[in-house]
Amino acid sequence: MMILAKGLSRRDLLQGLGVGVVTLSVPALALATPAMVADEMKKLFPGKTAVDGKIKLDLPTIAENGLVVPLNFEVESPMTAADYVKSVHFFAEGNPNPLLASFRYTPMIPKAAGQIRIRLAQSQNIVAFAEMSDGKLFTAKKEVKVTIGGCGG
Repeated sequence: MMILAKGLSRRDLLQGLGVGVVTLSVPALALATPAMVADEMKKLFPGKTAVDGKIKLDLPTIAENGLVVPLNFEVESPMTAADYVKSVHFFAEGNPNPLLASFRYTPMIPKAAGQIRIRLAQSQNIVAFAEMSDGKLFTAKKEVKVTIGGCGG
């Protein structure tokens, strides 16, 4: 026979234990760090160093909703067979998965640009890397503050 505290039913006890087990079994959400983004960049572009320039990022400074953040970008390039953007990659320094999106281009595309909607878990930096046909690597970074829909941090 089970002895319970006064006013506590067996059902209350079992429900409380169930919540405790669920709470203990859910791992904390791990978020990316700037070091993780740097590691991802090294994996994508081994031995290359990125320099600032050529990438124009259009992101809001303050995102009212972290669930739908507009990201527009353009990379300066003539987009000719001899000089074009090969790829553009976007990373978030505070999301569970640092890679947001990757774009691939050919010289047949007249402009290396695009727009997407991204989801941000919290206030953080968005980092872009553009690889050119000659092997050069360019980068740009912008901080976005999330007010709701994320952690608000």
